[in-house]
Amino acid sequence: MPQIRVAVAGAGIAGLTFAAALHRGGIDCHVYEQAEQLTEVGAGIQVAPNATRLLHRLGLRDRLRAVAVAPQAIEMRRWDDGRLLQRTPLGSMCRRRFGAPYYAVHRADLHSGLLSLVPPDRVHLGARLDAVTQSADEARLRLSDGTTVAADLVVGADGIHSIMREQIVADQPRYSGQTIYRGLVPAERVPFLLTDPRVQLWLGPDQHLVCYPVSSGRQVSFGATVSASDWREESWSARGDVAELATAYAGWHPDVARLIGAAETVSRWALHDRQSIDRLSSGRVTVIGDAAHPMLPFQAQGANQAIEDAVVLAVCLADAGPGGLSAALRRYERIRLPRTTRIQRQSRDNAKTFHLVDGDAQRRRDTSAQASSGLDRHEWLFGYDAEEATTTSRSS
Repeated sequence: MPQIRVAVAGAGIAGLTFAAALHRGGIDCHVYEQAEQLTEVGAGIQVAPNATRLLHRLGLRDRLRAVAVAPQAIEMRRWDDGRLLQRTPLGSMCRRRFGAPYYAVHRADLHSGLLSLVPPDRVHLGARLDAVTQSADEARLRLSDGTTVAADLVVGADGIHSIMREQIVADQPRYSGQTIYRGLVPAERVPFLLTDPRVQLWLGPDQHLVCYPVSSGRQVSFGATVSASDWREESWSARGDVAELATAYAGWHPDVARLIGAAETVSRWALHDRQSIDRLSSGRVTVIGDAAHPMLPFQAQGANQAIEDAVVLAVCLADAGPGGLSAALRRYERIRLPRTTRIQRQSRDNAKTFHLVDGDAQRRRDTSAQASSGLDRHEWLFGYDAEEATTTSRSS
């Protein structure tokens, strides 16, 4: 699609991946980000093979290898006695099977890597979006400083509170009734968690905790989920109270107590998602990542699906001929919606499964988890190649 003008709202993981994928395909775009500067925020994220293979192709193979940690397994344990409920092998076994590694990485490291793939003059900071309008010929972004940007296509990568999504559907974020405390702990304070690098989860009544090493093993990132009806704030900078968190996890396994005790500060984030929708585009506006399908973090796939979205949309646009924008957007929807809807639903289901109170249902969950250890059950998720799926769709 020669000389198409693409504007992207949001310079997070979704927006920068999309810009990098477009740049690789020879399509120019401009990214508009409301933040005045891109600072090192957030904690750890898990990047599964379905996303790392795409990041490698974009040019981040060496950079990820330098800053990420390749966990040897994902282990789920019981909240009080630490009994192993399920172990999913990762490491070299995962890499051989799926052709790409499973990584744990600091969000800021991934973000800076993606930023390095986009020409600096294509990322505009301090550009807060006020509104978007569109006609048959173009879409127009109105920024808070009065600037208007015209484009053939506007892509909303502007998160769960997306202004772009309002062009497609009238809905609101749904509060899950849970918040998550996130923290980073220097590795030397919790050496017992690093002898065999793993993603570890402790599951218990109404809450759970996950942790894993990041930053080349220099830090351990953790996320501790608790039920809360009185906390609705969503901000990386919103401070939580370490003492309150420790109280919420009183009586849990000693490793959990030691990890929380090693944290000096934590952030606190209210967990929201939205209902699945049956389309991702309207006219000359489309959405990717959390703007399209915000997920609870209980499948560890939010960033991964944003990366898949970005690459698929970029390929669809690169394949489109003159006048083919509408067809490209329909193709993008057709490829992405079944998969993201399934993962979004499973993420919500896990919010219940992870937090069962002790009793019959919890024992059935534990028995089922022990019987389904291994990589087979992840084939549909980790083995998926978004670019290959897009290529296959050309002839369908």
